[in-house]
Amino acid sequence: MMKENHTMVYQFVLLGIVDSPELQIPLFIFFLIVYLITLVGNLGMILLIRLDSRLHTPMYFFLSNLSFVDLCYSSVVTPKMLMDFVAESKTISLAGCAAQMWFFGFFLGIECYLLASMAYDRYVAISNPLLYTVVMSRKLCAQLLLGPYFVGLLNAITHTGLTFQLTFCESKINHFFCDIPAVISLSCFDTQLNKIVLFVMSCALGTLSSSIVIISYIYILGAILKIRSAEGRRKTFSTCSSHLTVVSIFFGTLFFVYVRPSSNFTVDQGKITSMLYTVMIPMLNPLIYSVRNKEVKDALRRLIKGKGFL
Repeated sequence: MMKENHTMVYQFVLLGIVDSPELQIPLFIFFLIVYLITLVGNLGMILLIRLDSRLHTPMYFFLSNLSFVDLCYSSVVTPKMLMDFVAESKTISLAGCAAQMWFFGFFLGIECYLLASMAYDRYVAISNPLLYTVVMSRKLCAQLLLGPYFVGLLNAITHTGLTFQLTFCESKINHFFCDIPAVISLSCFDTQLNKIVLFVMSCALGTLSSSIVIISYIYILGAILKIRSAEGRRKTFSTCSSHLTVVSIFFGTLFFVYVRPSSNFTVDQGKITSMLYTVMIPMLNPLIYSVRNKEVKDALRRLIKGKGFL
């Protein structure tokens, strides 16, 4: 039902992470450092994979695209958040909020299914190592990449379209970016349909993609257990341990934010958890792959020593 005595809203105010003035500058410095590491780490990973011919395999093709997506969706949120730490006016226009929500939903949807594509790639590599390059052809890699982009597009169009056909009678978003639940809570109208669609699509997006990951790793585990030597099992598992770490952190935080009982969840908890997958995870992903992946470390050593990449 429509709320009474409302006025039309044409811009929003982002209340941010905290309202304590003395914390604004320290938080600005901290998140600026995090964002710079995110930029350097993800751009570095993309360039390293492009320059080193030894990394021109399906696994690193997907990894370079993961770095690109991480870089993009972090950049949708973090620069505006940094500006709001030091700006007197923390407003964002209706169109700006819609654009932020659209691009964030687009890249977030891509990441969910890109991680699933990467899990399938690891399954093929471990279960059929001799046929890996044949099965993971350029055509299949392109399909496994285009699929996530289609899902991301569908996710962005659905949520942004449903959200911004509403009329808003409150302007203060209790968040640091235009997250869907925070924005629809400001509407003058009944938002039950929006909440149902958000829950259903979040479940579908997260459950289906995470199910693909889980099934892939069940088969991977079965293949690893068939390896007779302990050293062989360790080396084989190490090839997918980085991806498993990234998947666990990413899907864990998403489920905590979008698929959880609202009665057991506070606004502050939502901000902290959202901060993990919007700001921290894009920084952590290239670091995890750099530290836990021998081929990436070897490529970095060759780059530092000035050796050829061919």
